[in-house]
Amino acid sequence: MKKRSLIPETRVKNPEPKKKDTDWIIWAAWADRITFEEIEKKTGKNESQVIKIMRRNLRPGSFRLWRKRVHNTSIKHRKKFKLSRKKMREKIRISDIY
Repeated sequence: MKKRSLIPETRVKNPEPKKKDTDWIIWAAWADRITFEEIEKKTGKNESQVIKIMRRNLRPGSFRLWRKRVHNTSIKHRKKFKLSRKKMREKIRISDIY
């Protein structure tokens, strides 16, 4: 009989894959909070290489959906992400005043 741990095991629907695998790159590219700069820092793959990996491994419809999502939302680049967060904080401050 397997001994149970005192620490509870959290099971998630889509666990994070191993970092050496292309599955991690696909997982990170779909994640909103992970920028292309972070992907490049961890794997050495730049944005164009990530796009090629996504094009090769996803179905055409899924790839188009991902590209549309990444292109429209500016959170996949650190500079744009910080700017959008700054605008959001300013909007919250202004709404708190009125």
